[in-house]
Amino acid sequence: MADPRTERSMASATFASLRFPNYRLWFAAALVANVGAWAQRVGQDWIVLTHLTDNSGTAVGFSVAMQFLPVLVLSPYAGLLADRLPRRRLLMSTQALMGLNAVVLATLVLTDVVQLWHVYLLALVGGCISAIDNPVRATFVSELVPPDNLTNAVGLNSASFNAARLVGPGIAGLLIAAVGPGWVFVINACTFALSITAIAAMNPRKLHVLPSAPRAKGQLREAVVYVRGRGDIQVIMLVVGVVTMFGLHFQLTSALMARVEFGLGAGEFGMLGSVLAVGSLAGAILAARRKEPPRVRLVLGAAFGLAAALGVSALMPSYLTFLLLAAPIGFASLTMLTGANAALQTSVAPAMRGRVMALYMMVFLGGAPVGSPLVGWIGETFGPRVAIGLGAAVTLTVCVIAWRWAHCRWRVSYRLTRPALLPQLEILHPMA
Repeated sequence: MADPRTERSMASATFASLRFPNYRLWFAAALVANVGAWAQRVGQDWIVLTHLTDNSGTAVGFSVAMQFLPVLVLSPYAGLLADRLPRRRLLMSTQALMGLNAVVLATLVLTDVVQLWHVYLLALVGGCISAIDNPVRATFVSELVPPDNLTNAVGLNSASFNAARLVGPGIAGLLIAAVGPGWVFVINACTFALSITAIAAMNPRKLHVLPSAPRAKGQLREAVVYVRGRGDIQVIMLVVGVVTMFGLHFQLTSALMARVEFGLGAGEFGMLGSVLAVGSLAGAILAARRKEPPRVRLVLGAAFGLAAALGVSALMPSYLTFLLLAAPIGFASLTMLTGANAALQTSVAPAMRGRVMALYMMVFLGGAPVGSPLVGWIGETFGPRVAIGLGAAVTLTVCVIAWRWAHCRWRVSYRLTRPALLPQLEILHPMA
């Protein structure tokens, strides 16, 4: 029988960041807001797929691309804002604008005047706001907890995000079936008001404010030079960028699988997202328990696992077996992304963190404008199984390339138990 004291200690370590009042406000508001965000994603994909087109995977992919295209252009400048301006006030502004964007979409859908170009335009506007919001949100977590708790806070953020993913798609599926997709967008709009209220209620005296970068010339170039000198950051960005471009399109491919391959409806589509979140939530909880900051080996290992899970899921003969494979896909993808995020935040100089995280967001989210339409077109033309299989093959390929590069540069040898560093190794930024 497990020792109750040990179990209490593990639970305490998992939720350590909740001891801090500002982080508790953030966590609670983010949980509700993330439910609304996931519900809106499902609602938007479904209305494009079934109401505005005739099951066009290309159109769904293009709407996703519109959300992430601004990241390629705006992220570096958003990183500068995150390093220069008060992050708390900046977040309140972006949340207000995102709420307004959701209100407009809800109004168009509920009044039955929505057209495909409306969705594309609002997705593009929302993408512009998110491009500014993302690096600010990522670095603001550092101000809510002491540095020793940052890894735990990042893990809990992922747990919140994926707990919301667990129920958000299911809620969206039920609402779409019961009253239509418009009310999904109304719910999401309301959650932004809660986020603004929570941020405003934080105690500014208990924030661990990061140092701001003074205004100067060449600050973007300075961030690029910094990344070029960090081999570990380069490997993380390579793997995450390629995998998210081709392998992390479950929302798109699952919509095609549910609708085209299995002939099912919105409820079954929403359930796929919920089961994906079960695996993601498990990965987030394990990440929150991790005491030491993660390194590149965790990112690579999780990406290898993701390639295997995607490859097997593409072969599943029934909806039920495909549904079951969603959990390991969620676990592997969340472990990879949480490991990458925490590895960067805990190893980058505080005054440089906003710009480096913005470059990471540009790589992480910027691949979607290229990958989503391509994956959607492949799924529509050759079938969703081929689209998923392509993601598995590309993910496996980039993992092998990154591992070989790391082995040659750092002389790192992997074993089943632990990575071993060869005796002649001299590492500036170790993987372990």
